[in-house]
Amino acid sequence: MKSTRKALRDGDLYKDTYERLNCAECEKVLKKRNDPDEVFSVRICPECEAEFKELR
Repeated sequence: MKSTRKALRDGDLYKDTYERLNCAECEKVLKKRNDPDEVFSVRICPECEAEFKELR
């Protein structure tokens, strides 16, 4: 699982005009899943189900 920062640098993600993270492949806004026991959130593409971790 890549971090969101690395995925932005690699071109797997991009930010739209409202600074939301979007999947470059599907062009869908990523959803967020928070696990209270972890120090990071998981961002998930609703269409292709790619997962990226994001530090809180």
